[in-house]
Amino acid sequence: MPVIRDIPLSLEVSDVLRRQGIRDYSRLRDETKTLIRELIASAENDGLLEPAVAYEIHAIANIDHDRLYLEGGLVLNGSLFSSVLSSARELAIVVGTIGPNLEEKVVDYFANNEPVKGLLLDGIGSAAVDSLFQEACRSIAQEASTRGYQASSPLSPGVQGFPLTEQWQVFRLVPAEQVGVSLTESGVMVPRKSVSMVIGFGPQMRTWTQAQVCAHCNLRRTCRYKIVSVDG
Repeated sequence: MPVIRDIPLSLEVSDVLRRQGIRDYSRLRDETKTLIRELIASAENDGLLEPAVAYEIHAIANIDHDRLYLEGGLVLNGSLFSSVLSSARELAIVVGTIGPNLEEKVVDYFANNEPVKGLLLDGIGSAAVDSLFQEACRSIAQEASTRGYQASSPLSPGVQGFPLTEQWQVFRLVPAEQVGVSLTESGVMVPRKSVSMVIGFGPQMRTWTQAQVCAHCNLRRTCRYKIVSVDG
């Protein structure tokens, strides 16, 4: 049940603004940019960020057109697996979080009639999760290399071909409680600033960029948070 802590996070003003749906940074007031930098410093220095990742690696028994079978009889449902993980021999199940402290501070800001700080800090939290996601992928890729494999790019429940309902099965396959993450009855992760994913290990694994994920997302025309503008 490996757990990774003390994970370095990269937080830039541009990442925070993208997570707020703001793309024209040039029109943003200098005071707002300064406030974001101050809030980033506060998050980093005041213990609001406690990034941690738990993962477990399972051997794959078989993959058919809409199911991935793990040794031991456990199954993940999804039509995406057969097309992008067909050469995988093992599957890393990963859950990560930045912890509950930042979310609690956001609530405090709103309770104290400081909604601008609350909104901006929430965006910082989302950007921190994005950074955690990337760092987790790097760590898992290193683990794959030590096992003589390549790592695929990550797949998260909710992407097309990997139903969000599989979140429950994901949490049965990884010790998420080791990093303080649980699911509500409706399947929402708590703390909210958390992420889950699966990554295939194999001799020749397919990889893709986040921009490619955005390009195939059903919300690509309306999403304010996509990595690149998507035509068509």
